[in-house]
Amino acid sequence: MVAVRPGSRGCRIGSAAEFGDWVAARSAAELAEPFTFVVGTDGVLRLAPRRSEHVACAGGARVLSAGEIRFVREAGRWVVSDVSNQSTGYCPDVTSWPAVARALDDAGLGRPAGFTHEVVFRRCPGCRELNIVREDYFVCVFCDSDLPRTWNVDPIA
Repeated sequence: MVAVRPGSRGCRIGSAAEFGDWVAARSAAELAEPFTFVVGTDGVLRLAPRRSEHVACAGGARVLSAGEIRFVREAGRWVVSDVSNQSTGYCPDVTSWPAVARALDDAGLGRPAGFTHEVVFRRCPGCRELNIVREDYFVCVFCDSDLPRTWNVDPIA
């Protein structure tokens, strides 16, 4: 994979101390934007700058979830203000939230009850194109075939 180069992997955030070290090195401009995140199969959060590829953040490995995340300081602690599963590299299902929640809890971060913005990904069984389902309309934008109601995207397989 072209996006995966030595040193391109996201920063491992497995504890509150690791998050504290990482966030202390971020500029105000960086903190004003969301970051790229993945949760590896080990359940650990990895963070990278927003314009990073999710696959690069994960070092090309499989993930439990991926998306974009924004942090704010609230009542003296860091919390997640926005988090989505928006990753066209992995196209994680909205059901990947529990893995994200566990990783954020392990990192000592306050969090919402679920994704603040959910993206529904489906692969068309007819033309094999990737679709983002909007307004519960499960029809391929490329060939008008019906899209499955259950997640069927496995970009690495």
